[in-house]
Amino acid sequence: MSATRLLIRTALLMGSVALASSCAVGPRYHTPEAPANSGYAPAPLPQSSASAPVHGGEAQHLIAGRDIPFEWWGLLKSPALNSLVEQAFKANPTIPAAQAALAQAQELVRAQRGFYYPSVTAGFQAERVKVAGNNTQSSSLGIQASGENLGQPVQPAVPLFYQFYTAGLTVGFVPDVFGANRRQVESLAAQTDAQRFALEATYVTLASNVVGAAIQEASLRAQIEATQQIIAADENSLQILRDQFRLGFAMRIDVAAQEAALGQAKMLLPPLQKQLEQTRDLIRALVGNLPNQDTPETFELDALQLPPELPVSLPARIIQQRPDVRAAEAQLHAANAQVGVAVAAMLPQFSVTGNAGGNADEFAWMFRTGGPFWTIVGGVTQPLFEGGTLLHKKRAAKAALKQAAAQYQSAVITAYQNVADTLHTSLSDADTLAADVDAENSAKVTYDLTRRQMEVGYVNYLVLLSAEATYQQALLTRVQAQATRYGDTVALFQALGGGWWNRKEVAAR
Repeated sequence: MSATRLLIRTALLMGSVALASSCAVGPRYHTPEAPANSGYAPAPLPQSSASAPVHGGEAQHLIAGRDIPFEWWGLLKSPALNSLVEQAFKANPTIPAAQAALAQAQELVRAQRGFYYPSVTAGFQAERVKVAGNNTQSSSLGIQASGENLGQPVQPAVPLFYQFYTAGLTVGFVPDVFGANRRQVESLAAQTDAQRFALEATYVTLASNVVGAAIQEASLRAQIEATQQIIAADENSLQILRDQFRLGFAMRIDVAAQEAALGQAKMLLPPLQKQLEQTRDLIRALVGNLPNQDTPETFELDALQLPPELPVSLPARIIQQRPDVRAAEAQLHAANAQVGVAVAAMLPQFSVTGNAGGNADEFAWMFRTGGPFWTIVGGVTQPLFEGGTLLHKKRAAKAALKQAAAQYQSAVITAYQNVADTLHTSLSDADTLAADVDAENSAKVTYDLTRRQMEVGYVNYLVLLSAEATYQQALLTRVQAQATRYGDTVALFQALGGGWWNRKEVAAR
């Protein structure tokens, strides 16, 4: 077996020399730089939002350069919300799906790296052959089964049987002279990075969806409660009017108007209740439950705390923090490497093949004197004519690289736009809530004064009904504006990247 060891050592030595001296053709990848002079607005943004004298109306201060915790939802100070997010991380199927996609990509990289090394195959073949018509007493293999040989009768023919054994190793190696395999490994490794950032995006998106659903539930519960208060007030007013109508102190048109107002208020309730049930269904699905498997956590706006301080990452950090931008960068890297793969396919391909083993008509004699054999073959092939296939594949790879570069640029612009949108929205919605609270207070004062004036006969009931409707609408608008402030906070954390780099598994790397 010395020949076999020599063959393997030769292939390994040639592979090491070829790998050390090889070069990877194609463009070299360079990490894109952050956009110069990037920012979130043409003019400096206010450092704090407006405040309103209502729960969830606290002013929020923007802290430039502060890092984002991965468990940012903990800033809302809701143990139920913390529990719900943890349940989602453990049971939502999107997490293991993203993890499996990452594991698959990692294994493909390891598989491609195997082409750096020689392939060694062991083989064994056993044959037993019958040569038809041969006589064991004759030296000629041409004797027929009839026993006749050149017209001379001989003894009855006995067929000849023999066996033949062959065993050996085959070693094949393709030196990566022009770096085709290196570029392919580089491309697969970049795609693995894209899957890794897709996994981080899955965590951030799932957390944002759970928190958003919880805020939506709290908002709907508040709107339902406000609507029920409106219905109760309308029912009480209707009862008073009906009593006055029986006593002759009110007209039937006033009663009819109040009945219409009550009907309109009741019409608001079923859509809100439907949305609440659908939101609860969404929450159950997010934590991996079926619709009939309820979760004990419920949410009210009063139980959620609006974070007083909001981190705002420096603009230059956005492209490093956004998982979608990092994934687009990885796809750009992969496309860049594929150009090298296409170029290398047009260049000479070298190969080394050898085999060593033994053969004999007896098993024990395969590797004795005369049985062993070995061969080493080196070859090179150069594509000369492929009908334009290789050329067009190279052009396609370059076009894919341009596409990936444009998609990366688009992802960067979208990332900055998302942050700018959430900042502007957060500041604007704070102003809106302050205005809605003022409008609600004014409408409440108008409604109370109008009711008193009607009681003493200064205004008719239709004026009161108008004031009441204005107040009811202002109340519902204020409740919605409260929930919007919480939603804006969630959107900002998500737009800034969600703090995935501070996740325990990532931070421990």
